[in-house]
Amino acid sequence: MRQLRGADQCAAMESGPLTEGSYMGLLQSDVDPLHLFHFYDQSLATEEELEFSLDPETDTINCDQVNRLWNAIEDEGTGEAYDRIAALAEYMFSDRYPETEGIFGNIGPDEVVNENLDSLTEIPQKSQKCQKRLFLDNPEPQADSWETKRRKPESSSAIPLVTNNLVTVSSNNNLVPKSSLSPVADQVAKPSLLSLEETFLVPMSSASPVLTCLNFNGGPIQLIPTFSTFPQGVLHFTVENKVSNIILYPTASGGDGTIQSLPVSPDRYGSTSPFAPSAADMPNMPEASALTSQDRKTESVERFSHALHKTYEDVPEGLNRHYIDVGLTRTQVEKNSKFQEKELAIQDWTERQKARVGWREVFASPRGQKRETQVIAVLGKAGLGKSAWTREVCRNWARGQLPQYEFVFHYKCCSLNLPGNDYCLKDLFFRLCNHSLEESEEIFKYILKHPNRTLIILDSFEELEGQDGFLNYPASPCPRESRPIKGLLAGLFQRKLLRGCTLLITARRKGKFIQYLAKVDRLLEVQGFSDEQVESYFEKYFQGSPSDRDEALRLVRAQPYLLSHCYSPAVCHSLCQLCEKIMAQEGPAQLPSTLTGLFVSLLCSVLRAREKGSSETWSRDCLAGLAELAWELGQKHCNVLREDQFPSTEVKEFAIRGDFVWPLPIAREPEMAFSTFVLQNFLGALRLALSEEVRAKELPRYLALTPRKKKPYDNWLERVPHFLAGLLFQPLSSCLGPLGGNEQVGLVCKRQKVLLSYLTQLQPGTLGPGRLLELLHCAHEATNSHLWQHVTAGLPSCLSFCRVRLAPPDVHVLGEALKAASKDFSLDLRNTSIDLQGLRTLVQLGCVTCFRASLSDTVWLWESLRQSGEYELLQSSTEKFTIDPFKVKSMKDVEDLCSLVQIQDLGNAAIEAVNPLPVIRDLKKLEFALGPVLGPQGFPKLVKILAAFSSLQHLDLDTLSENKIGDEGVAQLSAIFPELKSLETLNLSQNNITDMGATELAKALPSLARSLVTLSLYNNCICDTGAENLASVLPDMVSLRMLDVQYNKFTGAGAQQLTASLKKCPHIETLAMWNPTIPYGVQEHLQQLDSRISLR
Repeated sequence: MRQLRGADQCAAMESGPLTEGSYMGLLQSDVDPLHLFHFYDQSLATEEELEFSLDPETDTINCDQVNRLWNAIEDEGTGEAYDRIAALAEYMFSDRYPETEGIFGNIGPDEVVNENLDSLTEIPQKSQKCQKRLFLDNPEPQADSWETKRRKPESSSAIPLVTNNLVTVSSNNNLVPKSSLSPVADQVAKPSLLSLEETFLVPMSSASPVLTCLNFNGGPIQLIPTFSTFPQGVLHFTVENKVSNIILYPTASGGDGTIQSLPVSPDRYGSTSPFAPSAADMPNMPEASALTSQDRKTESVERFSHALHKTYEDVPEGLNRHYIDVGLTRTQVEKNSKFQEKELAIQDWTERQKARVGWREVFASPRGQKRETQVIAVLGKAGLGKSAWTREVCRNWARGQLPQYEFVFHYKCCSLNLPGNDYCLKDLFFRLCNHSLEESEEIFKYILKHPNRTLIILDSFEELEGQDGFLNYPASPCPRESRPIKGLLAGLFQRKLLRGCTLLITARRKGKFIQYLAKVDRLLEVQGFSDEQVESYFEKYFQGSPSDRDEALRLVRAQPYLLSHCYSPAVCHSLCQLCEKIMAQEGPAQLPSTLTGLFVSLLCSVLRAREKGSSETWSRDCLAGLAELAWELGQKHCNVLREDQFPSTEVKEFAIRGDFVWPLPIAREPEMAFSTFVLQNFLGALRLALSEEVRAKELPRYLALTPRKKKPYDNWLERVPHFLAGLLFQPLSSCLGPLGGNEQVGLVCKRQKVLLSYLTQLQPGTLGPGRLLELLHCAHEATNSHLWQHVTAGLPSCLSFCRVRLAPPDVHVLGEALKAASKDFSLDLRNTSIDLQGLRTLVQLGCVTCFRASLSDTVWLWESLRQSGEYELLQSSTEKFTIDPFKVKSMKDVEDLCSLVQIQDLGNAAIEAVNPLPVIRDLKKLEFALGPVLGPQGFPKLVKILAAFSSLQHLDLDTLSENKIGDEGVAQLSAIFPELKSLETLNLSQNNITDMGATELAKALPSLARSLVTLSLYNNCICDTGAENLASVLPDMVSLRMLDVQYNKFTGAGAQQLTASLKKCPHIETLAMWNPTIPYGVQEHLQQLDSRISLR
């Protein structure tokens, strides 16, 4: 074991600042790291000692590294950051290898007493030439760097001896915390910082006993206070002999324990470093006393967390008593090419299957990354179960299934529409949250210190007032500053408040939240119920009676239109309610055929039950009052109401007894919500149909089928148009008569006439795909034969629903309309998110002669038909399917084309009769637009299958962003020219083609001599050699009519070669040849020689 000698230390320190000015230079030097320690002289303030170089190449203080350390304090939380700082100290001052002994291992008492005092007193003078501070960025050094600095270990001492006048001792009589005194064998002890609140300094003078022993769990340590005069400085050592974090400070003979050589920077949490940020720089940083305290939850925090768990666990199931997990898929944002706005991507069925996630995966955070605020958005159509899902998340957390969070705060956004500017972050957690727990400053401080353990849920973002401007709203990072509610939410969304928490937001797909999608970290979409989930819901609803469940499923399956609506949990619940009521009655059971009939039957059953104990008009008045309330709330974008918002106690009683409203499970104050969102839509439509306040001529505005510049209808209650048409057109005796009374005949007839006149004036062929679907729904709900015939007869033969989502009800209504039209149709179903069952429904229609859909979805459909043995339908669908023209915009498109060709190559008994596949045989135009990054990767895969498209006439490899297939891509393409016998147009513009690629192209062009009409090489890098080779092959291209070689790099020599060859090609009509490298006079002269040369 080496001995610590003053001369050795001086020798180590005399090197002064390293020439490279970096810690890597220090590691590669011959300086022994065990001799490195911090010296702080009393005269730090003097000008002579402040010799800090401002040159980053010579200054040993790396400011970028210091800034990264302090940024880590803000980003990662106090505990993690200070653990890293402790690791840096361990790296600097510790012997990191277990086989090497402590630096005091061989120092005995006699050697210490006889040590030359002068050698040690020289250290302060030498330290003036040394580095003032050393900061290391990486606490884990490379093993090779350390091996070059190590010496052979010598014999060890059983008891470490420390020579000093002062030692830091733990308050529990242990020298250091126990966690750092007992390292596991063959491992380096984890560095830790001593708590400033749990340690104190024990001054020791030379008058104390020569040997003073303190026992601790790592063994005794001997303190030998020998020197009365010792250089004033701090020595920080980490001894691997089960001793770590020893701070040695020599005091003067007077016994004053104050460290004079460590000036404290004002308002910098006790730090002596001038580089430490102040409190003003770091407003979210905890107090200094909390920086080194152990990370433990206090009893009050434990009680609060337990009470919060209990709050969610004890909530009555209410709306969630028949809860079934909805399907969630990962999705992303894409730009709408028409409006240049970002919107939610429309995924194909196969993409959704691959992107499915469970509810736990939603909150999984990637490891190895800094903890930032995670913004998670769950989007979906109204009524698909987003709110029920958030309530179930809270219940699951209360059951211990989300252990990464200690606190979960759930908010309905409508409850945050509060006036005033006096809300701070503490109010959000205590005053405004849906719990009645007592406000606590201690708990609030704990939340601020551990933001990553907090989950904040904002449910139904569309119900929030003032949704615009969250990204630009001024938000302060100070958690105690008062501000409006919008300022609080903007601070969370902008990641300024409670940085590191998880923010979960649910919203509609088409709401105003769409403008914030680009700022969301994780984006998910609710898909609704599958067929299996519908059966599970019925099984859970009729849990006590399997026979009732089977009968209810039979009733629903007898009405395909209602069955298609079961993808919505809200409609599924209403159907279960009606089935339960119908099966309890005597006589044959049958469900209505429309959604309007479903809710009319539900309300009529309640009215009949109420009429037994009260007058008939009383129940209808209550229903009218409830309908008015539903409409008013819908105008405010809200479906939650307080008990004092009911018009009367009678209406309240009617709504509760009729199961129209339910108590909100998670609410601070008594609140209620409509049992389903669809029911609120129906009640709103009922108000429009019966209220005398609404004039008949205003009704077309609420259908929202034609655009209006003035006062457009706010279609928040999106199903109101369907229900309004159904209520007014269905027979009065079975619809509005029981709900509003037969005295409403005149009112209903007048409004029906107005709507019929409006709808029959519409031309379905002039409507966009979205409004056309709305018109079909209105006509289907109306069950009016004249209106249905008018709408279906006006359908155009080519229907495109591209970029319009087709839900199961849309598919059913569209199929019924196509069958009623009595003519043939061509359908474009790309980017519609249609499911496999819906695609099958439309494809099997005899009136559909041609269809386009997602390649991958169609391949899956064919495979399912083959497995089920439906070979006739399989053959029919292969004959109808087309992809011409096809544009490759992603690697998925390339893979889908490859799968299509593979199906043809493998073949099967069902499609042998149509081999080759019509979709491959009839493809005539193919565009390749992957761009400069994916283009070189995807083009080789495309070239391998191009030969299969024998009828290809137009191959376009030009795109605005350039594909850059290069010479290699041209060579690969040229090799298959003999297979492309029908190719007429070849566009190779903007593909970074040089002379090499042009030469290969010229060699292969004769294979296309009798088919190629147009060849474009615009904006490439072809020089004179390439132009000469192209010129030599032109006379052989007898079918070529147009050649474009503009914006290349050949000079006048290459231009003259092309002009000379043009004289031998009377069949060529145009040669576009303008190039900036050709003198303009030469170009004009060549044009005069041959007028077919174009310089435009």
